[in-house]
Amino acid sequence: MEISEYKYLEDIDSPDDLKELSENQLPRVCSELRDYIIQTIRKTGGHMAPSLGVVELTTALHYIYNTPDDKLIWDVGHQAYGHKVLTGRREALKTNRQFKGISGFCKRSESKYDAFGAGHASTSISAAVGFAAAREKNKEDNRIVSVIGDGSFTGGLAYEGLNNVCNFDGPFLVIVNDNSMSISPNVGAMSNYFSRIIQNPKYQHYKNRIWEVLGHLPKGGNVFRRLGRKIMKPLKKLLAPTVVFEEFGLRYFGPVDGHDVQELITVFKNIKDLPYPVILHVRTTKGKGLEKAEKDPTAYHGISPAKDKTASEDSEKSKPRFSKSFGEIAEEIAQKNDKANFITAAMKEGTGLADFTEKYPDKHYDVGIAEGHAVTFSGGLAAEGYRPIVCIYSTFLQRAYDQIIHDIALQDFPVIFTMDRAGLVGADGPTHHGVFDLSYLNTVPGIIVSAPRTGNELRNLLFTALEQDSNPFAIRYPKDSYVEFDKGIEPEILEIGSWETVKEGQDIAILGIGTMVQASLNAINDLQNNGIDPTIINARFIKPLDEEKLTEIASSHNKIITIEDNTLEGGFGSKVTKFINDNKMDCSVDTLGIEDEFVEHGTRDELLDLVGLTPDGIAQFILDE
Repeated sequence: MEISEYKYLEDIDSPDDLKELSENQLPRVCSELRDYIIQTIRKTGGHMAPSLGVVELTTALHYIYNTPDDKLIWDVGHQAYGHKVLTGRREALKTNRQFKGISGFCKRSESKYDAFGAGHASTSISAAVGFAAAREKNKEDNRIVSVIGDGSFTGGLAYEGLNNVCNFDGPFLVIVNDNSMSISPNVGAMSNYFSRIIQNPKYQHYKNRIWEVLGHLPKGGNVFRRLGRKIMKPLKKLLAPTVVFEEFGLRYFGPVDGHDVQELITVFKNIKDLPYPVILHVRTTKGKGLEKAEKDPTAYHGISPAKDKTASEDSEKSKPRFSKSFGEIAEEIAQKNDKANFITAAMKEGTGLADFTEKYPDKHYDVGIAEGHAVTFSGGLAAEGYRPIVCIYSTFLQRAYDQIIHDIALQDFPVIFTMDRAGLVGADGPTHHGVFDLSYLNTVPGIIVSAPRTGNELRNLLFTALEQDSNPFAIRYPKDSYVEFDKGIEPEILEIGSWETVKEGQDIAILGIGTMVQASLNAINDLQNNGIDPTIINARFIKPLDEEKLTEIASSHNKIITIEDNTLEGGFGSKVTKFINDNKMDCSVDTLGIEDEFVEHGTRDELLDLVGLTPDGIAQFILDE
């Protein structure tokens, strides 16, 4: 329900202001905070459902803990909008994810209350252990709290952190925000494990009752209590499967209602100063307070800004995007190739495979937020003759770099990597920009790296990758680019390493990758009006280069311009430059791409303009050379 007047929220500029209120006033604060997030994010866009689910938890944490001296560390960070509002960024939330506005994630440079930056999942426990080590070295007595979603427990880094928690004394709280969701519904054994805990809340009750009764027995109470410990061990395993956390050295509490702010405050008061690691299991509803988000938390995980519909926008929406085209090509592959299997890491919707997984459930594996496992798992499939297609965003595939090298490339497995969100992704910002993939993949021996300029070429590259069986094959493509895609046409099997001349010209040759080819074509008028008529090449293979065509271009043109939506450090341009220099060719090379710095958030168009990768920017770059 929309709240027309905020009784308390407008006067809360820090957790100190929140602490001035009574506990009885906090449910109203939570209602106002939830409403403020809904009304604001509807306008700006952002991660709606995750933040709505932790409103009470956020309020209770800042009410009881002494932040920022006590360290509050959020996993992922997209659940921290309420945290931002309560820590002095209420008005700034109106600029959320906008160009030069605040980040949609936690960011240390943005606020002293953001103890640790977080854009990827499963990091908070490891970071919290680092804070615990620093606390010990500094001889401090502050408290440390890590908030991690149950979905993030599918990531192995969470367990690496847990494995080290018991190395440090002092108050250390891990809160498991259990809503049975990451972006998609959670999968795997850990999700089932939390479900079993919820279904068996009786252990703590029986333990307390047995302890109380044994303690009242005449004279022999202590003896009976020692006996009781032996009795309760099998009882624990039977009634509450929480032993895994206690084996890691954490005392387990819960589950508790994550939407009862007063109950949470009582729990925090009781456990905040315990001098050993504690895990608190909190049950929440993703999207709480917004009926549509509660019913469909996946759709409301992240929403776009509200816009007035226009005919032109409707026309744009009717055009296919790479991810949508990929989903349809996946169905074509499933119909033609019995050995093909698709693997996602909790991102079947984002990678365009939601419809595919409904139609071909036996050809899809979702491994949860576990990118490293996804890659090595695909290696096992490939070893037995299957053709795995690993569908992971470019930024998230960075987390599996070791597995790409050791478990795939070193063993010559023909695993196919499709990397959505390559290049500048927009509002999610530097943690999510896919601007490093060409550089980190270029260093891997034997891998084929490619970038389609259209949906039709995406089909050609996928079927080309399936046609060969000796090399890993990476295909990267961006978010929000509309592309040419024709349904039902037969794929063309491309010669690996071959480039395409899309426009003949003279003197200057532009080598573009992916959608930079179309951007270069759109710069033609400005260039021709200034007396420049360039050749434009679709450099669809970044590794291997088309050395024959590159040699031909270098011998017939005075200058080569490479254009890539990737960092220039170790990217496509550096490979072309090295080839020209190594072969002592009389042709200069200029490179246009992402400079050696992190690019902030904004719309994709704003960011492309910022780094000079629009048609106007490309034309200006060439004219200035």
